[in-house]
Amino acid sequence: MNQPVIVTQATAGFEAARQVDVLPEGHRCRSLHGHSFQATVFAELPEGFAAYPGGEVDALSARLDECVSQLNYAYLNRVMPQPTDENIARFLREQLRIPGIDRVAIQSTTMQGVDLNREGQAHVWRRFRFQAAHRLPNVPLGHKCGRMHGHGFEAIIHANQDLGTRPLSTDYDHLDSVWAPLHAQLNYQCLNEIEGLENPTSENLAGWIWRQLKPALPELSWVTVFETASCGAHFDGENYRIWKEFTLDSAVRCERAPEGSDRNRTHGHTYTLRLHLDAPLNEILGWTVDFGDVKTIFDPIFKSIDHQMLNGLPGLADGNAASVARWILDQARPKLPHLSRVDLHETPGTGCLIADNLDGPTMPV
Repeated sequence: MNQPVIVTQATAGFEAARQVDVLPEGHRCRSLHGHSFQATVFAELPEGFAAYPGGEVDALSARLDECVSQLNYAYLNRVMPQPTDENIARFLREQLRIPGIDRVAIQSTTMQGVDLNREGQAHVWRRFRFQAAHRLPNVPLGHKCGRMHGHGFEAIIHANQDLGTRPLSTDYDHLDSVWAPLHAQLNYQCLNEIEGLENPTSENLAGWIWRQLKPALPELSWVTVFETASCGAHFDGENYRIWKEFTLDSAVRCERAPEGSDRNRTHGHTYTLRLHLDAPLNEILGWTVDFGDVKTIFDPIFKSIDHQMLNGLPGLADGNAASVARWILDQARPKLPHLSRVDLHETPGTGCLIADNLDGPTMPV
């Protein structure tokens, strides 16, 4: 197995106004309007990028804040000719001027954004919500998901904008139009009664949405389904990935930070921890790995780090985000062999991830 990749992640918000004149006459975004944007950068930072080992999150955050300051409370049309989400991402990628950038993401609302990857391809995404009931008919006797219950589901549709053939490529309005027929089929329905969803796990639902959308949206690159706010599944037409999210309230100290600095003192975070697992689909159960099993198996590790001082844990080198994420991966992988990635955020969208590979969509902040 290849050595996992460590990626530092930073997120910064900015308030800005814009007009997108390239859109058709009468489109609402041709008018002057504004957003509370979120910009996120992911980078494999070289050794020596930060002032001290373990300072990468702060160093990347400072660089992103510096670049974003050019856009904060600005009229974006004075900064770039067509301030689409994609062009803002390209602008920031150029302004950052740092090595190892894997992707830059712009989120213009909680419902939409663009992910600009290492190759410069822009993947647009749009979030959709629907209310539905389901039960899983093939789970073991007594499993809670065997009972009829419901969720406020979310689906995120990701499309490779560079594959679009329309004059404006793949835009948010087009994603709305291709989603609309599915919304009518899914919203306020019992999923088990829909043809092809007799066993409506998150994985099967993501696959079903893929098959419905792909003919109308050849640019489709990923479908993400949130079953709850803390778990869900991705599907790219061939491969499944699930994730389970946890919240940790933990104390740390960065031993290698300069004496007297904020990081060198004992401090703490409400961490967001996300475990990603890649596994083949079990055709009978309709899932890759049971979310409940992930939670149960991980629980002893969770209890060892939640409401705890992390420095001093056996094998934990330091209290920085990368060291903690690596420690979690090392502890969890023997028990969860399909574990392929660990995301650990100290604050929303800011922290690090450690992964076997960087394939997959960016998750909204």
